[in-house]
Amino acid sequence: MSNRRLVIAGTGSNVGKTTVTIGIMSALQQMGYIVQGFKCGPDYIDPSYHTAVTGRRSRNLDSWMLSSSVLKEVLHRGEEGADISIIEGVMGFYDGKDPTSNEGSTAEVSMLADSPVILVVDCSGMARSAAAIVRGFQALSNDVNIVGVIANKVGGKGHFQLIKKAVEQECNIPVIGYLNYAMNIEMPERHLGLIPSIERGELDSFLTKLGELVIESVHMTQLYELAETTPLRLKDSSLFKQEKPTQVRIAVARDKVFNFYYEENLELLKAYGADLTYFSPLNGELLPTNTDGLYIGGGFPEEYAAKLSEQTEVHLSIKRAIEKGLPTFAECGGFMYLCESITTLDEKSHPMVGVIPGVVRMETRLAAIGYREIAGEKGNFLLREGETAKGHEFHYSTFHSMLKEEMPVAYETIGMRGTQKEGYLHENVVAGYTHIHFASCTTIVENWITKCLEWRKSHV
Repeated sequence: MSNRRLVIAGTGSNVGKTTVTIGIMSALQQMGYIVQGFKCGPDYIDPSYHTAVTGRRSRNLDSWMLSSSVLKEVLHRGEEGADISIIEGVMGFYDGKDPTSNEGSTAEVSMLADSPVILVVDCSGMARSAAAIVRGFQALSNDVNIVGVIANKVGGKGHFQLIKKAVEQECNIPVIGYLNYAMNIEMPERHLGLIPSIERGELDSFLTKLGELVIESVHMTQLYELAETTPLRLKDSSLFKQEKPTQVRIAVARDKVFNFYYEENLELLKAYGADLTYFSPLNGELLPTNTDGLYIGGGFPEEYAAKLSEQTEVHLSIKRAIEKGLPTFAECGGFMYLCESITTLDEKSHPMVGVIPGVVRMETRLAAIGYREIAGEKGNFLLREGETAKGHEFHYSTFHSMLKEEMPVAYETIGMRGTQKEGYLHENVVAGYTHIHFASCTTIVENWITKCLEWRKSHV
């Protein structure tokens, strides 16, 4: 295993770090290296680009949701067999859970991962001022290791040389390359159809071209050398080691609609004794028989609402199993899918599974975003009363209950806007908008396996 890792960080959002990250990954691939991608924070979209370029499943490194030891283990497991790991940052380098600390920031991940940092700076309209920006990022913390700079959105080689001279003189680190704003290489808009487009290979030529441009304008040999670091220090015990034999079978919906899963969630289920069977509701695949649990993750049901609504036999197979008591967990897109219907922005209503007595409406504005501390409500088999976990919420839809009485909720969540009741809870169904990271509370996995075993024994 190579001890080479690099964090690609930005001075802020929208400075082009995703474009630079993907370009570097593609360039390294074209140079013959095996590349592993990671993403700081809870994002699902950017990792889909990483996976498309590298051919290896990208993973999330979240220093707020995960303990430092678990984060290191996720990193270590992910980079096995790779020559170099590229870790894409989130927001600005120091931006995290709150403005008064590095908690949850790219900076914190870089320190925990003992990873050198390449800082991406939007240099449009500046020269010497770029040095002031880089110097400020260096000065804010003595514990980060910023080893180089990539200048983005420059006007050409002449402009790049001005920036290079200023930064290298004042900051004592190299400016290893640039991307020209005139190259017209901005990432395609990350609309909700992104992942299906990647899966169909429609972006392959773009990603290859991006890598070629990076090879032309970034000193890749120097970048590879700057990535050298030390081995990770890990605990002796592994959170993901298979310690229990296979005990239950859990069906997992996974296709172009339902694909927002933390890989560690799935791996923890396997480690604790679950055999995972994947099926595609979008493609008309019925819920697999002889299953003891059902997991429906997030994704884009609204993008395929019309086609999903036509799969009435799939709906019926899921609804019948849930009504019989099949232990079911659905998050975000899965939660939406289990409702009566989804109304898209064109005001068309599309029938869904109909387990949850409510309807979902798509909105033009973001309805919720942010980290969540999650506590289970009474009767929640997944996260029992008094147990807590961590997760994230991000969606453009709103849920509207059809019940006259108060909706039975699954969680109490704490975010930046205070405490809220969230989700739906009924018998063996736990559903809500919040994406939960099981590694923040492995008791979730134990509880689910236990409930699935109870279900299996009662239906032998």
